[in-house]
Amino acid sequence: MSSQQKSLCVLFADVSGSTRLYEKLGDAEALRAVERCLNRIRRVIDGHGGKVIKTIGDEVMTTFPSADEGIQAACEMQHRITDLPPVSGVKLAIRVGFHYGPAIEENDDVFGDTVNTAARMAGLAQAGQVITTAETLSSLTLSLAPAVREIDALTVKGKAEDVRVCEVLWQEGADLTMKASSTAPLYVMARLFVKYRELERTLDPTQGPLTLGRDMGNEVVIKDQRASRNHARIERRRDKFVLIDQSTNGTFLCIEGENEVILKREEMILRGHGTIGFGHSAMEQGIDLMQFEVLG
Repeated sequence: MSSQQKSLCVLFADVSGSTRLYEKLGDAEALRAVERCLNRIRRVIDGHGGKVIKTIGDEVMTTFPSADEGIQAACEMQHRITDLPPVSGVKLAIRVGFHYGPAIEENDDVFGDTVNTAARMAGLAQAGQVITTAETLSSLTLSLAPAVREIDALTVKGKAEDVRVCEVLWQEGADLTMKASSTAPLYVMARLFVKYRELERTLDPTQGPLTLGRDMGNEVVIKDQRASRNHARIERRRDKFVLIDQSTNGTFLCIEGENEVILKREEMILRGHGTIGFGHSAMEQGIDLMQFEVLG
């Protein structure tokens, strides 16, 4: 079968906490409970014109022709699983994530960035949640759709802009429905100015994480032997910048007006302006520090 590209809604649904289910119920009863969930999911898929691509353990990957079918199926899946009675005191639940965009169909499988994004949304979902992207919601043509709320924005490698992540509030029912794409709030996208020696950079919404370290492959090469080869990175999450340490000797963060903090495999939100030291405190003499300022 030759490959072809088309716009599809790719959806992942999996039974939440199935490992604990097997431990508590035993293999036979847990397997029956999982299969009961998967059967209900498959019936929903059929009812909305979807196609099961694959089932791996307790997870189903499926496609729908449009975002409309995808969001309706996702909500119905949650309702159908919620209606199931507890099994030996264990309440069954599923996590659902989906995304609409161009994908490649080949040999009864689907590939591409849309698949990866949908899988990322499913990975973010908690038990009983439906997670999707603002881009998917903008593709809806339904006059009435479930209410949504924007919960995060993720910087994704290879994408010029953040992926805006939204939760579909399927529990609220038809009486509280509204046009989904109109409910996601807009955020003022902050910028970050950094300076290290002669290098100056301003991070804005079009850029991914800023990598810092001794290795020449980093965007900012730190010329200090106490710095690790891949010492730290700065990434933007929605309207904030986060400093993430991944070093051996720690990252020393000093925000103006606050005490210096040592990050060791930890992260911290950058505020105002200050300095970043790589394996050294700002108190030491003759140390190369990175200066930063968060711009509104």
